[in-house]
Amino acid sequence: MGRENQTWMSEFILLGLSRCWNTQVSLFVLFLVMYLVTVLGNFLIILLIRLDSRLHTPMYFFLSVLSFVDICYTNSTVPQMLVHFLSARKSIPFHSCVLQLFISLAMGSSEFFLLGAMAYDRYVAVCHPLHYTAIMHGGLCLALATGCLGAGFMNSLMQTVIIFQLPLCHNVINHFACEMLAVLRLTCVDISFNKVMVAISGFLVIMLPCFLVLFSYARIVAAILHIRSAQGRCKAFETCASHLTVVSMYFGTAIFTYLRPSAGSSAEQEKMVALFYAVVTPMLNPLIYSLRNKEVMSALRRLLGKLSEKK
Repeated sequence: MGRENQTWMSEFILLGLSRCWNTQVSLFVLFLVMYLVTVLGNFLIILLIRLDSRLHTPMYFFLSVLSFVDICYTNSTVPQMLVHFLSARKSIPFHSCVLQLFISLAMGSSEFFLLGAMAYDRYVAVCHPLHYTAIMHGGLCLALATGCLGAGFMNSLMQTVIIFQLPLCHNVINHFACEMLAVLRLTCVDISFNKVMVAISGFLVIMLPCFLVLFSYARIVAAILHIRSAQGRCKAFETCASHLTVVSMYFGTAIFTYLRPSAGSSAEQEKMVALFYAVVTPMLNPLIYSLRNKEVMSALRRLLGKLSEKK
């Protein structure tokens, strides 16, 4: 019976963030601005890294991949959310829901692995500066980026297949998107196995990169403390500050959502955290890396200078 219900179910209804029309219009304007800032900001980061030869380094290669992942992640959920703000009926076809969950989970998983790879890059840069170019060569960077994306897609494929094999009792999702935990609440069978799989996935995707980040920065801090000059210590900290800020936002929200006890969470809390993770952090990423990074700001000034000369 459960499988028949799932086959018959052609669409899902998303409750979204609010049922008040005035509130929805205000949220539409707010999130439209944030969406445009996110897409344009991350695209600008990719463009600057592509056009400026001074930014053709492993650190900025990983940053460009991270910006690309952020664009894909945002586009998997936010455009639909914007449409639903102005729609009376907030529905999404079954197959679109499956695709949305798959893409958003793949991009989100890939980000954690990328942040771990970026932490390793910073560790090599600070702790082994003389061998940095030899260790972080182009082949290794490409292999790490490909591995991060591949691992993210494999995790997403496994979770998506398992979730949508379950019989679903109803089609009303208390969320603004087809999010993993929200879809699991639609099932009419025991989901203890799925909770175990979510916990295992959370450990592999979130905690392992987090441990790599903590280990890398512990070694980085130890190396920085051995630098005698205050100027040298300051410069070393500056190379890691932006990445550490982004890491704190991503891992903090993910651990709060997926790795805390289920009894201590509610659908509304998960919705707010997912909103922060889906909309706010991808928008802040290019701002943090540009405003706190002198090399990116210099590349932007050079690009603007070339454009003004052409005019």
